[in-house]
Parts: sequence; C-alpha cells; structure tokens
Amino acid sequence: MMKKRSISASKASLVLFLCQMISALDVPLDSKLLEELSQPPTITQQSPKDYIVDPRENIVIQCEAKGKPPPSFSWTRNGTHFDIDKDAQVTMKPNSGTLVVNIMNGGKAEAYEGVYQCTARNERGAAISNNIVIRPSRSPLWTKEKLEPNHVREGDSLVLHCRPPVGLPPPIIFWMDNAFQRLPQSERVSQGLNGDLYFSNVQPEDTREDYICYARFNHTQTIQQKQPISVKVFSMDSLNDTIAANLSDTDIYGAKPVTERQPILLTPTGSTSTKVELRGNVLLLECIAAGLPTPVIRWIKEGGELPANRTFFENFKKTLKITDVSEADSGNYKCIARNILGSAHHVISVTVKAAPYWITAPRNLVLSPGEDGTLICRANGNPKPNISWLANGVPISIAPEDPSRKVDGDTIIFSHVQERSSAVYQCNASNEYGYLLANAFVNVLAEPPRILTPANKLYQVIADSPALLDCAYFGSPKPEIEWFRGVKGSILRGSEYIFHDNGTLEIPVAQKDSTGTYTCVARNELGKIQNEVQLEVKDPTMIIKQPEYKVIQRYGQVSFECIIKHDTTLLPTIIWLKDNGELPDDERFLVGKDNLTIMNVTDKDDGTYTCIVNTTLDSVSASAVLTVVAAPPTPAIIYARPNPPFDLELTGQLERSVELSWIPGDENNSPITSFVIEYEDGLHEPGVWHYQTEVPGTQTTVQLKLSPYVNYSFRVIAVNEIGRSQPSEPSEQYLTKSANPDENPSNVQGIGSEPDNLVITWESLKGFQSNGPGLQYKVSWRQKDVDDEWTSVIVANVSKYIVSGTPTFVPYEIKVQALNDLGYAPEPSEVIGHSGEDLPMVAPGNVQVHVINSTLAKVHWDPVPLKTVRGHLQGYKVYYWKVQSLSRRSRRHVEKKILTFRGNKTFGMLPGLEPYSSYKLNVRVVNGKGEGPASPDKVFKTPEGVPSSPSFLKITNPTLDSLTLEWGLPTHPNGILTSYILKFQPINNTHELGPLVEIRIPANESSLILKNLNYSTRYKFYFNAQTSVGSGSQITEEAVTIMDEGKMAGILRPAVGAGKAMASRQVDIATQGWFIGLMCAVALLILILLIVCFIRRNKGGKYPVKEKEDAHADPEIQPMKEDDGTFGEYSDAEDHKPLKKGSRTPSDRTVKKEDSDDSLVDYGEGVNGQFNEDGSFIGQYSGKKEKEPAEGNESSEAPSPVNAMNSFV
Repeated sequence: MMKKRSISASKASLVLFLCQMISALDVPLDSKLLEELSQPPTITQQSPKDYIVDPRENIVIQCEAKGKPPPSFSWTRNGTHFDIDKDAQVTMKPNSGTLVVNIMNGGKAEAYEGVYQCTARNERGAAISNNIVIRPSRSPLWTKEKLEPNHVREGDSLVLHCRPPVGLPPPIIFWMDNAFQRLPQSERVSQGLNGDLYFSNVQPEDTREDYICYARFNHTQTIQQKQPISVKVFSMDSLNDTIAANLSDTDIYGAKPVTERQPILLTPTGSTSTKVELRGNVLLLECIAAGLPTPVIRWIKEGGELPANRTFFENFKKTLKITDVSEADSGNYKCIARNILGSAHHVISVTVKAAPYWITAPRNLVLSPGEDGTLICRANGNPKPNISWLANGVPISIAPEDPSRKVDGDTIIFSHVQERSSAVYQCNASNEYGYLLANAFVNVLAEPPRILTPANKLYQVIADSPALLDCAYFGSPKPEIEWFRGVKGSILRGSEYIFHDNGTLEIPVAQKDSTGTYTCVARNELGKIQNEVQLEVKDPTMIIKQPEYKVIQRYGQVSFECIIKHDTTLLPTIIWLKDNGELPDDERFLVGKDNLTIMNVTDKDDGTYTCIVNTTLDSVSASAVLTVVAAPPTPAIIYARPNPPFDLELTGQLERSVELSWIPGDENNSPITSFVIEYEDGLHEPGVWHYQTEVPGTQTTVQLKLSPYVNYSFRVIAVNEIGRSQPSEPSEQYLTKSANPDENPSNVQGIGSEPDNLVITWESLKGFQSNGPGLQYKVSWRQKDVDDEWTSVIVANVSKYIVSGTPTFVPYEIKVQALNDLGYAPEPSEVIGHSGEDLPMVAPGNVQVHVINSTLAKVHWDPVPLKTVRGHLQGYKVYYWKVQSLSRRSRRHVEKKILTFRGNKTFGMLPGLEPYSSYKLNVRVVNGKGEGPASPDKVFKTPEGVPSSPSFLKITNPTLDSLTLEWGLPTHPNGILTSYILKFQPINNTHELGPLVEIRIPANESSLILKNLNYSTRYKFYFNAQTSVGSGSQITEEAVTIMDEGKMAGILRPAVGAGKAMASRQVDIATQGWFIGLMCAVALLILILLIVCFIRRNKGGKYPVKEKEDAHADPEIQPMKEDDGTFGEYSDAEDHKPLKKGSRTPSDRTVKKEDSDDSLVDYGEGVNGQFNEDGSFIGQYSGKKEKEPAEGNESSEAPSPVNAMNSFV
C-alpha cells in the first residue's frame, strides 16, 4: 500500500499534476521521490484576466509557477517582449514571475495600461498565463450643470435623471438627502437599474429640494455627488389659486382635477425590446410604470414557466432577477403593469449567449518512453468556440515538429513518445464573448524502479485472518513486481496468494507457518531493486472460562469470571460493561485480574454483564445475565417516614447569601435520601412556603442564595423511600437589604387595539423580584426604521400602557424596564410590536371565474398590495350567491355563501353549485380588523346537468286494458327538459319480468293514458326526465289492470308487440258452466298459493321477485361511481334498482322524495371547513341559511328516492 507522508506546498503542487494523468503510470505521493522527478512548468497562480487596479497604489501582476528544475519567467506587453530591466519602476519578485510596478514613488498607472502575458520555462517546456488586461480605476467628477426645479402636478409621473460620470468599474448609484439619509422607496417611488429615480405618481409629500444622486466608486473608495434636484408638487386647489392670482383671466387647470390614470410604462419604452445575456450570469429585466393608483407589476414567460429556485423579484417586483442563466432561459418575458383602470405590458426578447466553457479540459500526461497518449480539449459556447493549440507558448503550426505528435482538431495524439517529447501544450477555446486557456504538459520519464515501502517493515496478524504485505513502487516504464518467500526462496504463485496492482501481496488465510521473511522485487528495462518485509502470525485471543448466568438475593455478593488465553507476545486488556455501557461509578463494583465482583447487590444491579478482551490485533467478548431476587423473609421491620429535622440555625449572613444548618430526625429504618429546603417571604407573601433547593441526605448544611428586600424564614423536610417528613420548625427570620431590580418584566408585547394606538403589555414582577420598595416600570417606544428618539414614561406597578395617536399598523421598538427606590434594572431587550390595524383599503382586482363543471368553479384574483392591507394579512373571503335558475327565470331570496382562504392565496374552488344557474361573487381581503371593500360583482353561469327524478308518479283510473299515468316536474330540472322516458314491463304470476317497452314523451306533457294493456296484469313502470346532458334518476311504480266484470265467452292469450299491448275478446262465456268451474278451481289454487307465501314470509323466506329482478335487470341503468374523487351531482346507487325487497309506496300511490343528508357544509368542519385536494382550495366555508319560497325550492341537496312495491292484490 502507499505510504502517505507530509509534503511541502511546492511538492503538493507537483502531486496535483502528477496524479492527473491518463496512463497506467502512477506516481506515488512520496516526498523524496517527488524531489527527484523532473516536471515541466505549471502555472499555479496568476492575476485575473480583467485586472482593474487602484491608480494610487503599486500594481502587482501575479505569476507563480512550479517545475523541476525551477522555471524562469519572462513577460510580454501588448504582444511584444517586456524588458523589465529597462524600466526602473518595475521589479520581479525573487524565485517568482510576479511583477511589481512602483506607482507610489513617482510612477503613473496610466502608463502601464495594456495586455500582459507571463511565460514560465524550464528544460522540459514552457507554460503561459492568460492575457492579463491592466486598467487603472477611474472615478471622474460630475460635469457642472444647471438643474431647473421640477414643477409637477399632483398625480403625474416624474423621472429624476442621475446620469453619473462614466467610471471604471461603473459606480454604484443611490439617492440621499442633505442629511445623508437614504430616500425611502416604495411601489410608487423607486430607483431604476440605470440609476434614475422614478415616480409612478407624485404626491404632495414628494415636495423637497434635496433629491441628490450619489455615485460610489469602490476601487478608489470615493463618492461623487450630483447637484441637488428640487421637486415641487402642486395640488389642484393650490395650483388654481396661484394661477388665478397671476393670470386672473385664465383658469388653465380649473377643469382638470386629479384623476386616476391607467398604467403606462416609463421604462422600457415601446411594446418590445431585446436583451442579450451570457450563460452563467445574472439576468436583470426591469419594468417601471406610471399610473394612479400606483400600478402593480407582474412577470410571466411566454410559452413557459419562470425557472424555479433561480427566480427572484426585486425593487417591489419591478425587477425580474434570474440567476445562473442558461440557453434554456432564452425567450420572451412579459411584464404587465396593472391598476384598477387597466393595464400595460412590454415584451423583452432575451437571448442567452455563452462564452466558452469546458466540457473536457486537457489533463497532464505522464508517460514512459515508447508509450501512447492523448490530450483532449473540448469546449462549448454560443457561438461554438474555435479550438487552437500551442506548444510551449508557440502556435503548434510553427512549433518545432515532433514525429510522435499528431493534431486532430480538439485532440493531440501521441505515439511512441521519447524523452524529447516532453513539452507544455496550451489549448485556446475562443469566441466573440471570451476565451479559455489551459496548460497541460506531457512529461516523458525514464526512471529505474524504486521501492518506497521501508525495508524490513514488520507486519503482525492473527492466525486465520488475512495478511497484507506492502510493496509501494515507482518506475518508468512501469516495473513488474514479483514476490519471494525468504531472501533466496522461490517465486510465489498459486491460489493461496493474491497479487494487487499496487504491489501488495495478500495472504487470505495466514497460518502460524506463514511467519517469516518475504521479498518484493521490482524490475523494468532500466534496472531492478528488491525489498524485504517480515510477517509474524500470532495465536488468537480466547476466553476459556466465560461469565455465567447468576441469580442472587438482594444485598448479597456475586462474582463473574473471565479467564483468557492469548499469544504471549501480546498484552491483553479486559473491560467490563453493564448493559453495553460503562460500569456504574460505585465502590461496590470490584474489577479483578480475571473477575468482576459486586458487593451488597441491589435491584438496580439487574442486567447483562459483558467481558471484552482487547489486544493490538484482535478483540473477543462474552456476556452473562444477573437476576436479583428478594431476600428470604426476616422478622418484620417497621419502615416509616423520617422524623422532621430540628435545631435550624442561620450563620454567615450576607446581602445575597446565608448558611443554614440543622440536625436530622430519626430515619425510622429507611435511610434519608435528601433534604428539601423551603422559604417563606414574610414581607410579601406571609404564610406561603416556596421551594428553595434540595440536598443529599448525607448533608446537614447548605449555602443559600438570597434575593434583596425579602424577609426570609426557612424550614427543612427530610425524605426517604417511604415518603416526606413533617416540616421542621421555622428558622429565625432574616431581612435582606434592598437593591436595584435584577430583572425586567417578561412577555413584553405591543399590539394595537385601535387604528391609532399601541397597547404595550407585560408580566409584572413578583413581590420578591422587586428587590426593594417603590416598584415602577419605565415604558419606552419608538417607531422602527425611523430615526426617532425613544419616548418614555414611568408608570406604577401595572401591566399595561396605551400609546395614542400612532400611525396605522406600523412597527414599533418597545422595551419595559423595572425600577424601584434604589434605581433601575439592567437595560432591557427590545421587542417589536405593531400599532393597531384598520380595515383594508382596496379590493382584490382582476377577479376571474373558470367554471369546471355544473357544480364546481374556480375563482382567481390578483393580490392586493400589502401596504393597503393595513394589518396582518389573514386571507381572502369569497362571497357568492345564486341569482336565479336559468330553467325557471324566477328570482329567489338571496342566500350568500362565504369561503375563506387563509394566507396570500390568489385562487380557490367553489363547490356545491347548482347546475344551469346564474351566480354572482365578489372577493374581499381580510386582516385582523375585518374585511376590506368588495371587488365588483362577477357574474358566471353553470352549465346544464342531469335532472332529478320527477317529483311524483301517480297511476290512476285502472281499466281492463288501460292505465292513466300522471307525474310532476323534477324538483331540480338542472337545465331545460327535452323529454320524459317511460319504460314498463309485465310481471306474471311467477314474478317473471316480461319484455321491456320504452316510450319517449314530450317535455310539456304531465299525464299519459296507456292503452291496449293485458287485463288483470301487474305492470312495473320506470320513469325519468331528460335534459340535453342526459337522463336523470328514475322513479318506479307498479299497477294492475282490472279484471273484466262483464260476461266473457272465452279468452284469447294476449300477444305483446314491440312497444304496444293488444287484447282480443270472443263471445261472453261467463254464463258457461265449465267456465264457472274453471274459475273456482283457479280461485282455489290462488288461495292455496297465498297461504304458502304467507307462511314463507313469516318464516323469513326471501321475496323471490328480488332474484327475478337480478336476473332481468335493466341494462340501461348503471349506477354512478361514488369514489371518482370529483364534485359531481349527487346520485344514489339504489335509484337504479328496478325492484327492492321491503320497499313500500304511500297509500296514495305517489312516490315522494326524502331529503338527502348531503350538504355543502359537509365539505368543512361544522360551519367552517377546508378542502385540500390539490392545494387549489384550502379555505373555510360558512353558509348563511335562509328559507326559500316554495316556487324556487332549489337546493344543493340531491333527492334520495325510495323504491316502492305494491303488496299482493
């Protein structure tokens, strides 16, 4: 294995490059070896490409390089040789290529502007630095100019131009006043990227004469100031008065009051612009707009999303900042400025170009004579960079030829290299936006083998474990490694050995007879060397007598043995653990040479005890469990609580401490474990005892810390395992002296209760915390981020103070300090509070509604500016209500519903809407004070849905071959009814269902006479309504045609056609005797059948019609899915079953609906609930329930129809 040693910084550099090779030749990190190997020069440090220097200080142009032998240095300036010996102001540092230009002793920085390049050269090649462009920093003065005052009408926009002098590098711009205070900026007033100050609309408070633009030049640490700019804002009233006084016959502005204006863009101008940015840079896009009210800026990327995690908004969202841009960020970015009157937008077309960047930079090659290798230089950029090669700083096309070298575009191929092939190659990748330059050397070494592992190194292993013997080596060409047993033994081969590429010999299972000398031999064509190492195989450590499981009585003694056998040349150490942790720090535990003894065992000693034996080569362990049981019965001992301590004495009285001593009472057969000390404050809380401290049961004195201005009495309570003693008699009283308070009130808060106040509250100090008489509080406050002085007031021992006349909802710094007759407490910490909130000023804008389906809609809105919230933003409330049903056109009593969306959300879902209805909604912002104004009502309509079932189905006027059907309109048409669907089928005496007949009925019908039916036959009817969306839920009914009362000569079996029932009659056979007998027989059979059915029903038999219906279910009726996860119309799966056991119809044969338990309120918790389906609707719902007129009877609740079945007739 390689042996790592400490190496110097110069050698570390050599290591760095020797390890970056593309060949099988490895260079070990051995300091002695590194000192001997030759290496071409490598540039290790250089000045930046664009080097701006301070013209007042010496110029230092760095160039450091490493190599063996050490390189020499030379420079070019503007492409020609720079002879530093001829310039007295320029020196080169010893053993370095760094230039120092002496400016401070008469030189001028401007004289040394130019492009510099350093070359480091030794006998193995030449490395070159980047082109270093030297430019002195410049901070020119502002040109003198006469600035006219700016007279602006209130509400108009304004731009104050800075136009700083051109400096190098460009200055940092900021605006201040004469007092050197930064001018406040906001959504209305802000500084642009060009340094100009933009006013979206001016207000009277903008009037001032000291708008000053400053330019800070960082390199020279200077600040230049522009002449102050004066701004005078005229309100309309004052402007009219002024003009009327001077121009009595003219009233220019009298008819032009301050009016609101829709946004226009101040910068950039026009509707489109372009911008080019380089890959990896920060993209800054800016839009500043004028308008009244102040416009809000929003940014979007056309045809895509703004990149996550790299997008930031600055300058009140007027600046879009995208970090680390790439080609994927190219595209059109649109800024939209919007206020309540309209919007304006601008599209910026961004193109991302790229200076060259590495894909594969060339890496150093270390080769042996005759080997092959390649240098690869791959870079990308936009446009694609050109790749050019240099050899030792000279273009490769004019460099000395090397037969082993071949250039193939971005690759140099080396074949059969020789020592003279060593050189430093430079790859230059360039395009119009920059260049990359990389040095990579080819170092051809011819070195005889070296073995770096120390001679006679000793390796020790345990028998039956692997042994690894090192033979770290180096040579060029790469040496071959062979191992021998002994000095002149035979070469090692076979499966019992493993030979690693780094020269290491591995013996997978070393035995005692593996002990001995091993010889490593390294050879190449330049020489041979060998090294010997020693291997010792030791006997393993074993525990020959392990600790055993023990059961011991409480208070007894136990011992665990751990007897070991080990190699005599190894020194073992034994460690005992309890439950895998250290033994308790208890003198009862005695650790011997090969045992552990526990004296006076207690229940706490229960557990697992482990003996661990360690040597320098191995480790073994063994464990045993100890179980502690109760001791055998002994004569009963009475255990009791201890008697109270007595003879309490106070000594060593000081201002803040006293010593208390006492004599313990009888412990009553249970040792005292601790004493509890309590105190009474006879001055502030007489008769109330407080906990002071607790000490061990072996201690009878304690030093007590005291507080000032307290009249102390002490008492002591003894504690044992049985319980606590009675308190001792109180000690003598000790009154401490008064002092300043040590602490200040806690839980200081500032929360306004009204828009113009600040209520400061705190938790008062307790009596003994006052430290003296006359406790008061100094309450101080000042507005945050405003250079105001502290306002203070001293109040009595209360816990609240109200500051009046504050601005609405502004932050305040607050502190409350305690004081008494002796002085103040330490300086308190500051807390931040807020003055009172007021109702929000503006309503959300740009309210949009997207109807998702007939019962669900999504609402969007733009957030209101935070400054208009005037309080803590709690969320937004959406009020929505149904205006009318589009199918009935009858207005109804308004039932408004409210959804609350927490936080700064800008969208939400509206569930539980009624299909085919017209709705209105508005949005309001909510803070801690209440709701702001409502946005303009937004009207939206829901599409049609499927209708509910008809309100009733009544079958009347049964005759021999006809039935009359009457029905009511669906309670919820949910659209325009297109038709009704009637399906019916006969049921025979065996309850089998006959053919199903379907009839479509116009929507304007409410009754139907069904003719040509079979007489005395039971029919089942299925009836539902339809809209253009589809069929609604159906209602079912059964009825029977009556038997012919007239005389009948005979009966022909009826035939049922497709959709039409027909019956034919013969001569009257009622008078025929055979017919009368037949009828009697039939009646008897029916009676017997009814009796059998009655008996089966009483025994719990199943009604067979259910089985028949299951076998003949209507194929057109499919239940809706109940778990599809959408907010659709309500449906009940039972509605679609043609027949269900146990159902009954009312006596009037009319099917009535039952109210569903489903309700919009069920979407929340009680009155307030939350959706959290996809994150788009997380709000609270509250509904204002109002009764509706019978005509409307429209609700979000869906009916739950009851299937009915007539009993036997």
